[in-house]
Formats: sequence, structure tokens, C-alpha cells
Amino acid sequence: MIELQSDDLNGRRLLIVEDEYMIAADLARALEDRGANVLGPAASVEDALELLVTEHQIDGAVLDINLKGQRVYPVAEALRARGVPFVFASGYDSWVIPDVYASVPRFEKPVSTRALARLF
Repeated sequence: MIELQSDDLNGRRLLIVEDEYMIAADLARALEDRGANVLGPAASVEDALELLVTEHQIDGAVLDINLKGQRVYPVAEALRARGVPFVFASGYDSWVIPDVYASVPRFEKPVSTRALARLF
């Protein structure tokens, strides 16, 4: 019998919001390799918000801050309202992120799936 490591994401439903195709595809593949069910990737705020309407179970989310010039904060607010944990994945410095999100973890790209597994 295979024993799951503490950082496995087996069965977790994780939303990826990322507009760069290769980054999104690599992250999705890495999360799936750890057992996660990936929702998306959504490349825009609108696509992500649509997924939030249709998906009833979301265990966590990885949000790129800048999606083709639009900030991801409406998605962050919707996730927060549902009690879904999320992280920001960005090359931006932390001072760029509004104070209301000061407690949200921020990861440099490429995101470590091991670190994500510890959070979700």
C-alpha cells in the first residue's frame, strides 16, 4: 500500500488563474502529478469568476496578480467570500499588493507545488 506524503494534494480541487499559457500548463501538470484536480486554468478575471459560479467545491486557488493588464482582486474577493484559501503567484514585489491582502501568501514564479501542498 502506498502511503501519501503530507504534502500530497490527492483529491484537492485547485483553481489556477494565470494568463501565460506555458506557466499555467506547467503548474497544472505539476499539481496533477501531486494528485490535485485542477480547475481551469482561467486566463482572465471573467473566466475565473465564471468558474466560481459553476464549481461548488474549490479547495484552494493560485492567482496571478496581473491578467493581461487587469488585476485579479475581484477573484480574490469572491474566493475570500466563499472561505476558499488562495495564494498570489507573481513577479511583483509585495508592496504592490494592497494592504487588505497582506496576510495572503505570495509566491515567486515558478510556484513550488511542495509549498502549495503544505498550504492546501
